[in-house]
Amino acid sequence: MIKLCSKPQRTPELIDQLVSVWERSVRATHAFLSEGEIAEIKPFVPQAITGAETLVVAKNNDTPVGFMGAQDGRLEMLFLDPGARGQGLGRLLLTHGVKHLGVTELTVNEQNPQAVGFYEHMGFTTYRRTETDEEGRPYPLLYMRA
Repeated sequence: MIKLCSKPQRTPELIDQLVSVWERSVRATHAFLSEGEIAEIKPFVPQAITGAETLVVAKNNDTPVGFMGAQDGRLEMLFLDPGARGQGLGRLLLTHGVKHLGVTELTVNEQNPQAVGFYEHMGFTTYRRTETDEEGRPYPLLYMRA
């Protein structure tokens, strides 16, 4: 049974588990990234997780299977273990973010059509597009609002 854990204690063990969820998620959904790029980004993930103002972790029998980070009404990250996809977990996390954390904005890689479609289905629309990501890499971003 999936349980949401709001504001979990960000222990080194939990951060390691969430980085593993991130990596599996990215490998399943970010086909535009090379192995080298994933390896280049991965060292920054723990800092992003610990730096998020609010962290919500979805657990199945105490094992993290997804997580989201939010700050100032913005969804900063949402990643699901590939084995947990298609079961309503993304909806559960995003709905929690909207209802309890005031999430009204997010940014998504345009080259991740499944995520774009999910956010559109959840009522978000694109208001801005960039040709590159925040680090200047050639990955267009869509900025969306509910």
